[in-house]
Amino acid sequence: MRPSPHHAHSARGLLGALLTSLVSLAALLTASSVAQADTTICQPFGSTTIQGRYVVQNNRWGTSATQCIAVNDSGFRITQADGSVPTNGAPKSYPSVYNGCHYTNCSPGTKLPAQLSTISSAPSSISYTYVNDAAYNASYDIWLDPTPRTDGVNRTEIMLWFNKVGAVQPIGSPVGSANVAGREWQVWSGSNGSNDVLSFVAPSAITSWSFDVMDFARHAVARGLAQNNWYLTSVQAGFEPWQNGAGLAVNSFSSTVNTDSSSDPGGPGTPGGSTACKVAYGANAWQGGFTADVTITNTGSSRVSGWKLAFTLPSGQQITNAWNANLSGSSGAVTASNVAHNAEVAAGGQATFGFQGTSSSTFTKPSGFTLNGTACSTA
Repeated sequence: MRPSPHHAHSARGLLGALLTSLVSLAALLTASSVAQADTTICQPFGSTTIQGRYVVQNNRWGTSATQCIAVNDSGFRITQADGSVPTNGAPKSYPSVYNGCHYTNCSPGTKLPAQLSTISSAPSSISYTYVNDAAYNASYDIWLDPTPRTDGVNRTEIMLWFNKVGAVQPIGSPVGSANVAGREWQVWSGSNGSNDVLSFVAPSAITSWSFDVMDFARHAVARGLAQNNWYLTSVQAGFEPWQNGAGLAVNSFSSTVNTDSSSDPGGPGTPGGSTACKVAYGANAWQGGFTADVTITNTGSSRVSGWKLAFTLPSGQQITNAWNANLSGSSGAVTASNVAHNAEVAAGGQATFGFQGTSSSTFTKPSGFTLNGTACSTA
């Protein structure tokens, strides 16, 4: 039995409607996947989560003009950046991605806040895209506080300036230069009225880099701007624009916090973990120069696997070369870390290194040393 013309028309109509629905569904799914891959945020303090572990925030607070960011699973891009503020004041915003806690908004699964003395390493990487028709810095922030707070302003802010365009500068004033994490930086120090700010300004633009956040945290401790019983509350990377900023992008970001097992007395010590130590500092000085031989004794009951010895050179002294250690910084706050052959220091054992330097004033020795964040006695 054949269907009547009317029934045949209805069948074709139903089939057409079904095909149309399928096409519409496919378009809807495509639009949905696009929306998930590229979410636009224009709300001043709007945020979203990426990779199930980081928070991306628009964070516009210095102007009422519109700012929008397009967020994908690896980072974000500023798509609209209206308005401007004077470059001799605060920026207009800080769109950023972070690991940790920012004004009670904590990233999923974060280990932060974490006490500095318990963090063995905090590897991070960042990749930026820059523009020239704007005034801004590309900033990586490291936040430290005496308490494990998840809200409000922290006591000390460490800022890494990967790039700056326009007439902008860090808070405070220059206090010298330092080699930290294998790079040279111009160092600025000051206060914004709410917290201390220690800034490291790159001499030329860095578009991508992988490094250990703890190198900078330990440098802040050596300068007296933090203590090892303080907490790392968050690390965040983004931009501080004063004028324009559309097109700036964080292409990728990663942050991991590795904590040690110092609560296990039989386990090895690790950089950033606590241990008992004694330091002997032998020096030979002459007019305009000196050499120093440093002996670290592990006076604890467990071995140390990897060490970092922090100290501050007296004013007028600068290191020119070293042996048996890698040095971060050549004047002021200095951190010496092990090389391959002396990384392991058994209980009761020793590690030695030395360096040569210049001196423009009466020679004196450093007044104190910390090993992996713990103060050492001196011989």
